[in-house]
Amino acid sequence: MQRHEILGGKVQVYRRIDGGNWHCSASVGGGQRRVTTKADSLSLAKQVAEDWYLGLRGKLHAVILKTEKTFKEAASQFLREYEIITEGQRSKRWTEGHGIRLRVHLLPFFGDLGVSEITGGAVQEYRVHRMSSRGIVNPHSKSNRPVSDKAPPEKPFTTKS
Repeated sequence: MQRHEILGGKVQVYRRIDGGNWHCSASVGGGQRRVTTKADSLSLAKQVAEDWYLGLRGKLHAVILKTEKTFKEAASQFLREYEIITEGQRSKRWTEGHGIRLRVHLLPFFGDLGVSEITGGAVQEYRVHRMSSRGIVNPHSKSNRPVSDKAPPEKPFTTKS
């Protein structure tokens, strides 16, 4: 693997043995981050990596950079585990329903939020969003059914006792 350091060793630019594009990595916000530069030229890759790193640092200082798990990451982990955990207790269709509700409704609204940012206020904003977007085609839905103006359920994630 070809490896170069820039910005005093804070950013590593590397390319795997098989060639291809250069990638870069850096430790920012308590975590290791990696991205492709989409460049096959080393000089261009170094410029892209420097801009990427400085952008990350700016986001970190502006408190825009997520240093915790996002809702999207937590939902992905949930979907991987839920079918296994409920095996034999819930049908495959039941577990698929959770995935659909996540993809269509929850991920577009909460996806990029950090888990700690999902507060009662954020949930209330979500409920208002769902109520105000009734009758509008959801771009995340793969359904071919006509759009309904029916209100979403009051408490969608509770079970009957």
